[in-house]
Amino acid sequence: MELNPVFARRLYLALLVESMERPNVPRLIEKTGWPRRTIQDVIKALPGIGIELMFIQDGRRHNDGYYQLSDWGPFDSKWVQERQRDIASTLGVYD
Repeated sequence: MELNPVFARRLYLALLVESMERPNVPRLIEKTGWPRRTIQDVIKALPGIGIELMFIQDGRRHNDGYYQLSDWGPFDSKWVQERQRDIASTLGVYD
């Protein structure tokens, strides 16, 4: 299955947010190897394809916290999870 890499990146990040414990930007950078700006851009773009994230404030500073996937929107999360390997291979990620 050939996916557009931009689209695949968005689905992959959503999968990570859903599967990781307390995912924040530094942890997502560590997991993906992507630059901070790329992570931030993808997070910002997710609502554009219908995937909703919430930032859970957890600390004193305004950016202390983590992301939580609140709605897959038009996507069937099971369908996305079943294709996780295809999505990852499109991005050259082999966990």
